Amino acid sequence: MKVLVTGGAGFIGSAVVRFLINETDADVTNIDKLTYAANLSSLEAVANSARYDLRQLDICDADAMVRVFEETQPDYVMHLAAESHVDRSISGSRAFVETNVIGTYNLLEAARGYYQRASDDVRSRFRFLHVSTDEVYGSLGPEGLFEETTPYDPSSPYSASKAASDHLVKAWQRTYGLPLVVSNCSNNYGPYHFPEKLIPLIILNALEGKPLPVYGDGSNVRDWLHVEDHARALYLILTKGRLGETYNVGGRNERTNLQVVEAICDTLDEHVPTEIARRELIEFVTDRPGHDHRYAIDATKLETQLGWKANETFETGLRKTVQWYLENEDWWSPIRSNRYQGQRLGLNEAAETTASVPA
Repeated sequence: MKVLVTGGAGFIGSAVVRFLINETDADVTNIDKLTYAANLSSLEAVANSARYDLRQLDICDADAMVRVFEETQPDYVMHLAAESHVDRSISGSRAFVETNVIGTYNLLEAARGYYQRASDDVRSRFRFLHVSTDEVYGSLGPEGLFEETTPYDPSSPYSASKAASDHLVKAWQRTYGLPLVVSNCSNNYGPYHFPEKLIPLIILNALEGKPLPVYGDGSNVRDWLHVEDHARALYLILTKGRLGETYNVGGRNERTNLQVVEAICDTLDEHVPTEIARRELIEFVTDRPGHDHRYAIDATKLETQLGWKANETFETGLRKTVQWYLENEDWWSPIRSNRYQGQRLGLNEAAETTASVPA
C-alpha cells in the first residue's frame, strides 16, 4: 500500500504519518512545503523508516504535483496540506486562497490525470481523502450539532477557503468520477502542536507566567478531538469510507474557551505548582472579528458505519497533552525563541494589540 500524504510535517499531518508508519505496513510519501508551522522534529521517530519518504514540494506547483504522482504511483492520497490558522487568515487571506483553493485544485487535477492513465488494477484501489474542518458550517446556536448535511456558512477567510476546496473535491467526484471522500473535523489538540493555537499557547504562557488572553467573555464553544484519535479516524475513512461521502469527526467534548484555559491552569498547578494560582493570569481581551460562537460535531455516521470511537475524553487527552509539553521542551523551545513568540495575530486596524490569542 502506497500512501501520498500532503502536509505531513504539520500538526495533524505528522500524527497521520506516525500512525501510518507505526500501525500499518504502508509506504508513505510526505509532501510538505515546510512553512512556519511545519516541524520535521515531529517526525523524528519515523524519519529513518525505509517506508518513509519526505519531499519538500508546494501543492501550488502544478507541475510538481503531476511529477510526484507519476513517480510515487500512490494507491491512496491523504490531503492535509493547508493554511489553517484563522487569525492569520484575517490579516493575510491571499495565502489561504492560494494554498487551500488553488493547491487543492492542482492536486485534484494531478490525481485526475494519474487516475485516467492508470491500469485497471490501480484504478480499482485508488482513493483520495480530502481533510477539512467543521468551520465550513459556520456557527451553531446553543443547541444542535453539525451533521454531514448541514449547509455551509463560513465566516472567516480560512473557513471560506476550506469550504471552496470541499466544493471542488465534491465537484471533481461528480463530474470526473474520481474516487474521493471528505472529512470535516472539530478542533484538534495533542502533542507536536504549533503554539499559535489555543491549548499549546496557553500551556506555554502559563508555564512562563505570562498573561493568558481569552477572547471576549470566553463563552465561545468548541468540540475538542485528540489528534491521535483523529489520525485513526482518517485512516478508517480513507480505507473504508464510502466514495463520494462526507464524514464528520468529533470528540464529543464541548468546552467553552474559558473552561479549556481554566482546565489547563488547574492541570499545570498540579504538576508544576507556583505561589499564585495560574487562573489569576487569565485576561479577557477584545474578541476576534467574525468569531463563530459554537461548533459541535455529530460523529454518529463515522461511529456507526465505520466503528470509530474516540479513545480520549477531554480530561484524559488534556492531561496527556500537558504532560507532553512538560517533557518536551526541546521540541517547543526553539519555536518560542525563533519562530513565534506568542504575539497576537489577525488584528484589524481597530483591534487590540497588547495580547496574544489563538484560534
